[in-house]
Amino acid sequence: MTHPTTPEAPVQTDPTVVRTEDRGAVRVVTIDRPEARNAFSSAVISGLYRALLAADEDPAVLAVVLTGADPAFCAGVDLKEAAADGAAYFRRHRDEPVIAQTGRMRTPIIGAVNGACFTGGLELALGCDFLVASERAVFADTHARVGVRPGGGMTARLPSVVGMGWARRMSFAGEVVDAQLALRIGLVTEVVPHERLLDRAVELATAATEPPADVLQAVKRMYVEGSGAPVLAALETERAIAEAGTTDFAALDERRRAVMARNRAQVGS
Repeated sequence: MTHPTTPEAPVQTDPTVVRTEDRGAVRVVTIDRPEARNAFSSAVISGLYRALLAADEDPAVLAVVLTGADPAFCAGVDLKEAAADGAAYFRRHRDEPVIAQTGRMRTPIIGAVNGACFTGGLELALGCDFLVASERAVFADTHARVGVRPGGGMTARLPSVVGMGWARRMSFAGEVVDAQLALRIGLVTEVVPHERLLDRAVELATAATEPPADVLQAVKRMYVEGSGAPVLAALETERAIAEAGTTDFAALDERRRAVMARNRAQVGS
């Protein structure tokens, strides 16, 4: 299991796009860019990566809840910025691998999915130890439809959670999965009324702070390195194939618009 190194200087986050709040020994980390459905702008990439590192290195933080500001959890890659910046945008993801960081946490981390959780946002969520969803949550993998190869763990983690059939169906067809279907296929562990989501996630995270921290971290490591060993191998395969490919940056924004229209039609909004 890969652990982040302790930063040499105090970690700073950007409070305009990433908020943190401590509820006892639980740190709530919120992506706060609702006007863009909490997509990964450069500021979000840097701020969220640093916030997760800081939580994992703080001995007073025994569990983390990750969520987004309504109405979305995270729409994933900011395709408008990616289309404008080209390869430089994806280099920032390599330098500050925010999507991968949830899966690297030693500290237990629970995802509280409050709305749309798409593509890179779904990869971010899949790195959490488990997910709790609002009744408003919807999930989709649109990597293929927008012309981007997944590189944040989609093909490694999604099959281990929902099974190979549903994983391929989501990735190939780009189908939007609502909260109740997500519960049935095992993508989330519980669906709660929207207004109860954060409190319920904090309740579960608080329960995870009760065992001795070193024991719980050891149990988590057993899951990751033991039964999760095939996932770790699949992550390496995904990364190698993704890095060997090329991206048509000029077409990203046009594809983004088509996918957004399709998703709206599927969820009836």
